[in-house]
Amino acid sequence: MKKASIPLTRNQASRPTSGSVNFIDQWRIFFRQFVRHPGMIGSIIPTSTAVVNRILDQVDWNRTRLFVEYGPGVGTFTHAILERMRPDACLLAIDLNLDFVAYLEAQSNDPRLRIVHGSAADVRRFIKEAGHMQADYILSGIPFSTLPAGVGESIAAETHAALRPGGAFLVYQYSRFVRRLIDPLFGRIQAGRTWRNIPPCYVFHAVKDEALAQAA
Repeated sequence: MKKASIPLTRNQASRPTSGSVNFIDQWRIFFRQFVRHPGMIGSIIPTSTAVVNRILDQVDWNRTRLFVEYGPGVGTFTHAILERMRPDACLLAIDLNLDFVAYLEAQSNDPRLRIVHGSAADVRRFIKEAGHMQADYILSGIPFSTLPAGVGESIAAETHAALRPGGAFLVYQYSRFVRRLIDPLFGRIQAGRTWRNIPPCYVFHAVKDEALAQAA
């Protein structure tokens, strides 16, 4: 296995495109990983299309050069992001689960996608190794309420530091717990709830403003 910050080697000829992803295969691996690691995965069912669209419709895709995704899992958001991204943009997907990393690597041959095995707390290092300075958007479905003490705070702080001024942290959760982590860091936060998901999902759009960016 290569270092955590290095993408797995691609074999383009044997990889299907994102359009050929099988839902049954997705659900099977998602369910298996939920049983093994319930604290790392928020729900037994992948996120609904309604949640995906609600979050990604808020993104200014014309200005997005680097999009970071924490915990891509089976690629529910990943493939939708790639469909919307500019041809010259990059999607950096970070996951602690090696099975998810391997699955996602096997499902995409898009050169804009860079998959790394590691912690979201190391996001700034991964961004630098990908050849960028800061991210335009960072998306997370990590269940912050189940993380060990201090880990959520560390991820929130590193995320804020990794975003460009005006960049946004997009979060979808099954509780409001994350609000207490992002409130001290982000000047503007929009919150809502999407009922067309199992279970219903809270969504947060936290923007890093200029004043906080200069003080960071």
